[in-house]
Amino acid sequence: MKLPMIYSYIKKDLDRIEDAMTNTIRAEHPVLEDASVQLLRAGGKRIRPVFVLLSGKFGTYELPRIQTVAVALELIHMASLVHDDVIDDAELRRGKPTVKAKWDNKVAMYAGDYIFARSLEYLSKLEEPRAHQILAHTIVELCVGEVEQIRDKYRIEQHLKDYLRRIRRKTAILIAASARLGAIASGAPREHERALYRYGYYVGMSYQIIDDVLDFTASEADLGKPAGGDLLQGNMTLPALLACEDRFFKERLTQAFRNPEALDQETLQPFIQHIKTSDSIKRSLEISDRYLQKAYQELDKLPPTRDRNTLKQIARHIGKRSS
Repeated sequence: MKLPMIYSYIKKDLDRIEDAMTNTIRAEHPVLEDASVQLLRAGGKRIRPVFVLLSGKFGTYELPRIQTVAVALELIHMASLVHDDVIDDAELRRGKPTVKAKWDNKVAMYAGDYIFARSLEYLSKLEEPRAHQILAHTIVELCVGEVEQIRDKYRIEQHLKDYLRRIRRKTAILIAASARLGAIASGAPREHERALYRYGYYVGMSYQIIDDVLDFTASEADLGKPAGGDLLQGNMTLPALLACEDRFFKERLTQAFRNPEALDQETLQPFIQHIKTSDSIKRSLEISDRYLQKAYQELDKLPPTRDRNTLKQIARHIGKRSS
């Protein structure tokens, strides 16, 4: 079953969120609007708005309030993608030209800033100070995670805890905030809010680990870019870190990373192939599954509803996805 089928019963509400995002990013300046609309049309799983909506079902579900949170969170995510593409000098995202590829780095940075500012402006409709505090903290952590990734580029000597802390900040915390803020916007009980936050965190950790595995194992057609892109950018993801337990592999990769300018797909192909055939992929998936099991335990603390079952199906799908 494809992911959208799992939550098809909230499609109308998701469509309203999509329309609201389109209206929110309209700009007086044509370049800003074109750049923002291009990113919006590139699509995506919209998993953060889905978590906001489903978490909102555990309180008083009022779409206008919940929509405010969903739109703001997805726009923040979109803004971070624009900035990521500048940092990574990425030409493609989801198989389509990035904003920086179609225009340039300056336009991309301002487009990202514009989307980010519009998200905060949109969230100002929600009169809930705690929600604003949580989102502010989430944005701070997200920025720290991005800076840590830049700092750690081409650094072989990393520990598992470095990687886990980095993906917590880069990915998991925004998904966790989506689940928590959906609960807050609907006035869900605090114990449900806490369970949903932890569920979102564990799912977010699993989601990023699976993403990092797919960067090695998925086809170029599925990825929308060549395999091994993370390694080419000098990002030591979990499969690469585990593969470095092989001393010979680690020494060769260290040598390759000493001259980043000379790295290309052909140079990295032996490393990518080694990672794919070693046990590092299997071990990475096992770590992802541990996070999913913790997510399921958090769901057990929620009332047994259709929405709880949907959240469980989404987590299961994330653990098994192939693109």
